[in-house]
Amino acid sequence: MSTMYQQSGSRPWDERRVTDSEKSHCAVVFRECDSGQKGYLSREDLKVAVVTMFGYKPSKMETDMLLASVLENHLPGLPLDQFTNIMCRKLAAMDRYEEARQIFSAFDVHCRSFLTVEDFKRAFAKVAPHLPDQTVLEAFREVDRDSDGRVSFRDFEAVMGYQ
Repeated sequence: MSTMYQQSGSRPWDERRVTDSEKSHCAVVFRECDSGQKGYLSREDLKVAVVTMFGYKPSKMETDMLLASVLENHLPGLPLDQFTNIMCRKLAAMDRYEEARQIFSAFDVHCRSFLTVEDFKRAFAKVAPHLPDQTVLEAFREVDRDSDGRVSFRDFEAVMGYQ
């Protein structure tokens, strides 16, 4: 059994538990994406919400699936409770290994299979431009477990808490 699953106490085919923080985040995203504060998400609002939550624009088919109950019940849009339930199911089904791999790949712009301090600086400059260089260097040193000046995916995954 992989170390990744031993730590969490689950098996690869189990869904992970959605945290209270993630549930709260769903409500915040709902409020931010509910254009006009209607109390529900329209089709376009829902697309924006999925981009906000997961970083990708859902296809027409996925959007239709997410709105299935709304369409069946002739509702004007997706209310908060249904949105939260759907998003929590999506979060629970997420593959944490794949999530870590995607984040690592976003940092690894040169596709070298390792990260340098320059890769860290570039990534942090985009997501936290006001973060002091010293903080970025400290973060890099923390992740670079063997102090070789390179962060492997294994190092990265360990710090992400998935291993």
